Amino acid sequence: MKTFFCLLAGLILLLGGCAWSPVLYPNAHLNKVGRDQADRDVDDCRQRADTYVKSDAAKTVAKDTAIGGAGGAVVGGAIGAVRGSFGSDLGVGAAAGAAAGLVTGVIKASEPSAVYKSFVNRCLGEKGYEVIGWE
Repeated sequence: MKTFFCLLAGLILLLGGCAWSPVLYPNAHLNKVGRDQADRDVDDCRQRADTYVKSDAAKTVAKDTAIGGAGGAVVGGAIGAVRGSFGSDLGVGAAAGAAAGLVTGVIKASEPSAVYKSFVNRCLGEKGYEVIGWE
């Protein structure tokens, strides 16, 4: 069980490190300033967004973990009732559901919110760039 949680922790760190970035259209401004300056401007806008936009990533992870745990407990309890091992299957189901919910929450939380993206898009627009999407 300890190995499972170590692997899960590693997966969370890996998924949490996924970075979403704006994709810039190669307009006249981007061609004039170059990719290095554009990367610095993107970093500046992202730092400004981090300062002004409230993140609810932790809330998303906690909610999905709780929902997964509850759903897993229901399924585990139902299986346990049929097999005659209600208590142990309830616990196993809750743990598995919570783990799945945790991973789902981390994946959702790794993507910036719509407000964050809008902030960065506007900031970059004011600097002369055209954002065509995020990836």
